[in-house]
Amino acid sequence: MKTLARLAGLTIAAVAMLAAPALAKEWTTVNIGTEGAFPPWNATKPDGTLEGFEIDLAADLCERMKVKCNWVIQSWDGIIPALQAGKFDAIMSGMSATAKREEVIAFTEPYGSTGQTFAVSKSSDLAKLPLNGELFPLASKPEETAKAIETIKPYFKGKVIGVQASSIAEGFLQKNFADVAEIREYGKTQEHDLDLASGRVDAIMASMAYVGTASKEPGNEEMTAAGPRFQGGMLGKGSSIGLRKGDDDLKAMFDKAIEEAKNDGTIKKLSEKWFGFDVTVY
Repeated sequence: MKTLARLAGLTIAAVAMLAAPALAKEWTTVNIGTEGAFPPWNATKPDGTLEGFEIDLAADLCERMKVKCNWVIQSWDGIIPALQAGKFDAIMSGMSATAKREEVIAFTEPYGSTGQTFAVSKSSDLAKLPLNGELFPLASKPEETAKAIETIKPYFKGKVIGVQASSIAEGFLQKNFADVAEIREYGKTQEHDLDLASGRVDAIMASMAYVGTASKEPGNEEMTAAGPRFQGGMLGKGSSIGLRKGDDDLKAMFDKAIEEAKNDGTIKKLSEKWFGFDVTVY
């Protein structure tokens, strides 16, 4: 009888444990994964340390959250699997929150957006692409955006466009330009920059912020932005922090810190330092 009573007690206790809500994790340390090769969002200096807009912003956010943050450098193509495998707790690497990515990971509120554009050689016929510098939001102005794409598509017939693999720009190009141009994928953005400079590709597509910074690098003196700028829709809501689904407490902490950094002008100040213009998403 004592044995049965003990088993019954254990069963009741087990059911109670399963029914009880899980206690939120107390975060004291957060490990953040980044590519470290996407300036001015993030970059690796010669001494191996990191710099960039996200590096400065993360320092501010972690201070607000009262946690210690450590950086982990991870190649872009494996950054989501590494998050899911527990190599780090968050991704802060110029990653846009897209519907496809939201199927596998969670995202905080966005903290920056510059849009995607083309970069070409100054001597190229593509340097005279129409709609230069004009912004087209895919979600809010779909008809105008579609018209803009059809306007510039003929200029890319038979051309080769370089883009970072698994990026939002790659998906955009595959959907809208693969029927007229060859889309060539690269592991790192610096690789397609080299091929643009050498003439192995006719154009690249990347964020406006990246193009503005890369064009100032040695060897990229002939690089220039060309054509319209696209944002929203399949290009995402803006750069956000990627998290494992279920880490709702960490998301709440980051969301609160991001909102505070927006409201007190910290993100505006840091984006003007690194981009030369305000990339805050309001």
